Amino acid sequence: MTDSSHPPLAPKHLGQPSQLPAAPEAAVLDYVPNPRSGELYLVRFAAPEFTSLCPVTGQPDFAHLVIDYAPGETIVESKSLKLFLASFRNHAGFHEDCTVGIGRRLFDEMRPRWLRIGGYWYPRGGIPIDVFWQSGPPPEGLWLPDQGVAPYRGRG
Repeated sequence: MTDSSHPPLAPKHLGQPSQLPAAPEAAVLDYVPNPRSGELYLVRFAAPEFTSLCPVTGQPDFAHLVIDYAPGETIVESKSLKLFLASFRNHAGFHEDCTVGIGRRLFDEMRPRWLRIGGYWYPRGGIPIDVFWQSGPPPEGLWLPDQGVAPYRGRG
């Protein structure tokens, strides 16, 4: 894990062969300077095939994650984000812990102006669980589109 007081600005993954981290704690997230640091804009990452493990049964859990953020001085490098998210495949964690933990780590390390994450978890035991976290109120004037994930409806 990186020191949250100084996010790395020399990417370790971009243009380099990279291994899938064994666990989220071992994943290194790369940050690069924001090419539009004076602008207010939104960046969205969608991960429709996110996977982690149930901490009780060890069975796989699946989610559609949507991460929105308004960059500050840095942006997250997408390859490192992909590897970080994939590192959850063998990680046992409740839906709430995975979703909020991802949002919190990105916010603490990258220090964007604002960040939100929606975790739209597929049903296990007949109950879908949706988890939402944001760093605070969005900046005034930020265009905030709907996350675009419909509520779970089963076969309906």
